[in-house]
Amino acid sequence: MISLSLVPLLAMTSPWWEDYEVRERFLCGDRGGLVVERNASQASLISGPAGITLFRESSTEPGLHYRNGEMLLTLWGDNLTLEQGRNTLRCIRTDQA
Repeated sequence: MISLSLVPLLAMTSPWWEDYEVRERFLCGDRGGLVVERNASQASLISGPAGITLFRESSTEPGLHYRNGEMLLTLWGDNLTLEQGRNTLRCIRTDQA
């Protein structure tokens, strides 16, 4: 039986079969934090119980770019930028999770 105190921690990770090589935490100002798990072809953006999968795309712009139909995630150094429509959220890496 899983303790209710562990449920939020379980939501902060992707299934083992997705085989993400890198797991990083980011702080997004007053909006809180999020976790990004990624490998060479895809990334999972995790915030609380929700997770979003994005797929790597090639770009002439600096950084790593992952996209799904609605959102663009850009990683460049310690900075993460999320763009969805006209909204932009900027976050900074806090540690390697």
